[in-house]
Amino acid sequence: MSKRRPSGDGMVRKRDDGRWEGRIVVGHKENGESIFRYVSAKSQKALMKKLHQSIEAYRDVNLSEDSRMPLGDWLDRWLEEYVSPAVRESTLRGYRQYIECYIKPRLGDKPVCKVTAADVQALYREVQRNGRKTEHPEYGYALSGSTIRSLHGVFHQAMDVAVQERLTARNPTEDVTLPKKKSAAKQILNDEQLERFMEEIKKDPVWHDFFYTELTTGMRRGEICGLMWSDFDGKKGTLTVRRTLHQRKGGGLTTGETKTGKGRRTITLPPSTAQLLRERQKYSCSQWIFPNPLRPESPVSPGSAYNHMKTLLKNAGLPRIRFHDLRHTFATHALTSGVDAKTLSGILGHTKASFTLDTYTHVTGDMHRRAAEIVGGFMNDIMVRG
Repeated sequence: MSKRRPSGDGMVRKRDDGRWEGRIVVGHKENGESIFRYVSAKSQKALMKKLHQSIEAYRDVNLSEDSRMPLGDWLDRWLEEYVSPAVRESTLRGYRQYIECYIKPRLGDKPVCKVTAADVQALYREVQRNGRKTEHPEYGYALSGSTIRSLHGVFHQAMDVAVQERLTARNPTEDVTLPKKKSAAKQILNDEQLERFMEEIKKDPVWHDFFYTELTTGMRRGEICGLMWSDFDGKKGTLTVRRTLHQRKGGGLTTGETKTGKGRRTITLPPSTAQLLRERQKYSCSQWIFPNPLRPESPVSPGSAYNHMKTLLKNAGLPRIRFHDLRHTFATHALTSGVDAKTLSGILGHTKASFTLDTYTHVTGDMHRRAAEIVGGFMNDIMVRG
């Protein structure tokens, strides 16, 4: 076995072509052999400057021989060993799509240890301009800034683990500039539209209870579809969210943990919703609160719920929205009706109340202005009486 040289140890020589070359030890193979990083320059002075920069960059770094593996191979390994056991199937599918569509085609063949911040920045710039496979009628081939930020989130996680595994000296995604986060206006049903939607669901005895419960609790689609009667306490008038329902790619349903730790929560229901569920429970022949209308032994699928919502919206002459926008509708009307952000955060299953405030800043801004007007009026009354 060769003598183990310390990381940062290096040497300098002048090559036959006249250029100066230096190398430093940046890691070791399993057999103890050194792994080198080479730099070159036209003059010895320029080389020494580069060499000292490399020594600083690799100080206390001891890369493994796997650091030479192609980035694409590392990302596959990261998905299989680190991501797959810890996330839902849909999340894993999303991560894989980012990697296969955007990262691998451009950086997949480059050794993990040689991926730089400049490489990452160029990747983000390129996919933001030309990332779509098919042309969008409004945006062409450009990707949105939010998509780039999501891509960055996946890449950053993968390279953080690469640092831990001694595959690279530092995470190259840390020193890049990301598109500014733009908060798109939330789509909701306003007072008039909500009234029309409620009138429409009254005509549908199969789906009325489902959508009434959704609009009075703001649950995520998978959460409401996964509710069981064991989650309902008729005496206390509460629902406990314990699971979420997912549709498998290719068909079938599966249950899993809630989106976050705070997602597992108990919601105190409005009296009307609690009474509705008590009446529903009397005639239920399924363990599921909202079973598949054709197969009551199974829960209603999230896809069916979304498709039926679209039908109801169309029949009511309302704009097409996402299912998640029913959640936004609930939250917005709750805030404007006086529910405080901390209480609403608990109902929605948000990790922090600050996230609720950030998500509905357009609503809370109006609330702050109304509060200022109330306080101003109160103070004016005192001054007049004084």
